[in-house]
Amino acid sequence: MPSPNGYSINSAPLDESEDSEPLIENDAVHPQCCSARLNLAVLMFLGFSVVYGLRVNLSVAMVAMVNTTETEPAQNTSVISACPMPAGSENTSDFFPQPAGIPQYPWDSETQGWLQGAFFFGYLCTQIPAGYLSGHYGGSVFMGLGVLGTAALTVLTPLAASMGAYWLFALRALEGFGEGVTFPAMMSLWARWAPPLERSRLMTLSGSGASFGAFVALPLSGYICQTLGWPAVFYLCGGTGCLWSVFWFAFASDDPRTNRRISKEEQDYIINAIGSQGTGHGWSVPVLPMLLSVPLWSIIITQMCSNWSYYTMLTSLPTYMNDIMHFDIKSNGFLSAVPYLGALFFSTLSGVAADSLIERKVFSITVVRKLFTLIGLLSGAAFLVAVSYAGCSHILTVTFLTLSATIGGMTAAGVYMNQIDIAPRYAGLLLGITNTFGTIPGVVAPIATGYFTEDRTMAGWRKVFWVAAGINVVGAIIFTIFSSGTIQPWAVVKDDVAEAEKDRSHSNST
Repeated sequence: MPSPNGYSINSAPLDESEDSEPLIENDAVHPQCCSARLNLAVLMFLGFSVVYGLRVNLSVAMVAMVNTTETEPAQNTSVISACPMPAGSENTSDFFPQPAGIPQYPWDSETQGWLQGAFFFGYLCTQIPAGYLSGHYGGSVFMGLGVLGTAALTVLTPLAASMGAYWLFALRALEGFGEGVTFPAMMSLWARWAPPLERSRLMTLSGSGASFGAFVALPLSGYICQTLGWPAVFYLCGGTGCLWSVFWFAFASDDPRTNRRISKEEQDYIINAIGSQGTGHGWSVPVLPMLLSVPLWSIIITQMCSNWSYYTMLTSLPTYMNDIMHFDIKSNGFLSAVPYLGALFFSTLSGVAADSLIERKVFSITVVRKLFTLIGLLSGAAFLVAVSYAGCSHILTVTFLTLSATIGGMTAAGVYMNQIDIAPRYAGLLLGITNTFGTIPGVVAPIATGYFTEDRTMAGWRKVFWVAAGINVVGAIIFTIFSSGTIQPWAVVKDDVAEAEKDRSHSNST
C-alpha cells in the first residue's frame, strides 16, 4: 500500500545498486505516545522481563537447592585465593541454610552443570520452526503460549526436583523448548507493527525487558531463597508469567488490521509506512538464496560473537565475583545484576538515537547499523580487557564490567535490528535462524570458562576476558565489512516491485 507522501520505506528499490536505499517520507507520522504500538512494546518489555526471570532463576536457586555438606570435595587439592579474603570471612561456609522443611539435594558439580545447561537443549529446537510459523500465522499466539507454557512448567520445578535430577533436566529442557518461540515471535510481530522510522526504538524497548528481567531476578531470587526458601522462587516467577499471559491475550494482536483498540489514524499510518512487506510470507520461503546471502551470514556470525561475551557474563560472572573477588552472597547477586541495568538504559537510548539518525537522514540505515554494532562490540571488548587487569580492586572490576555491558547494549540498535532491515517479511524466520546459531555460545562459553579457570587463578580469568574481547572484535570486523541495511533481492516478490513502480509513477505525476 503506498505511502500518502510517496514511497514506503519497504518498497522494493528500482535501481540496481545494492547500496541504494528507499526514500523515507515522514510528513504524516502518527504520535507514538499512548499508541497501540507503544502499548504492545510495553507488554513485550514486561513479557521478556518475565522470560529472563524464568531463565536465570535456577542459577541463583541452585545455591540453596544443593546441600554442600553432603557433596564430596576433591581429594588432594588446595585452592589458593587469587585475591585476599575479606577480614572476618575466613571461617564462613558456602552452605546456604533453608527454612525448616525445605529439601536440599546432594548434587555434585557435574550434575549441576547439566541441569544449568538443560534449558538450552530445548531452546535450540524451537527457534527456526517458531520463526517460520509466526511469520506465516502471526506472532501473538506463539509469544503468549511460549511464556505461559514456560511459566506453568516453572511452577512444577520443586516437584520435578523432588523426583530426581533426570526429571528436573527434562523439565528445564521443556522450558527452553517453550521459551524458544518468544524472540522469533517478537520479530514477526514487529515486522507487521513497527513503522520503519520507529523500528529501533520500539524493538529495543521491548527487547530491553531481557536486561531488566536479569537485573531484577538475580538479586531478588537470592533474597526469596533466603527468606521463603528456594521453592518460592519458582512459584512466584511462574505465577507472574501466568498473570502476564492474561494481559497479553487480552490486548495483543498479530496485526494493526485486527487490533480492536487501535485508532483509524494509527492503523492507516502503520499500514502505509510498512507497505506490502508487513504481511505474512506464506508457506514457501527462498531457502537457497538465504543460505547464500552474505548479509545474513554477517548477522549470524556477529550475533554469535556478541553472545559469547554476553553468555560468559550471564553464566560465569557470579562465579568470578565469588571465587576471585570474594563478595558475599547478597553483594554478589546485586553486583552481578548491575551491568544489566546499564545495558537496559543504553540499549533503549541507542534505539531512539538510531531512529533519529535515520529519520533526519544523517546516515543511511546501513551506516547506522554498522556504526552502532562497531561501537558496541569494540567498546565492550576494551572494557573486558580492562577487567582482566583491574586486579583485586572491587571498584574497578565492577565499573569496567558495568561499562562493558552498558556500551555493549548499543548493538541492540545495530546487528540485532538488521534482520528486519534486509527482509521484513521473513524477519521472524531470520531471527529464528540467527538466534539458533547465537545460542551456541551459551553452551560452549561456560565450558571454555570452566577449562580456563580450573585452578581458580587470576591468570585463568584473564584468558576468559581476553578470549571474549577478541571474539567481539572479530564480530565487529565481519559486520562492518559484509552487512547491509537494504532489503535483499530474495526478500522481494513481484507484487512489491509492481507496487514500487506504481508508487513512483504516482509521485512523479503529482
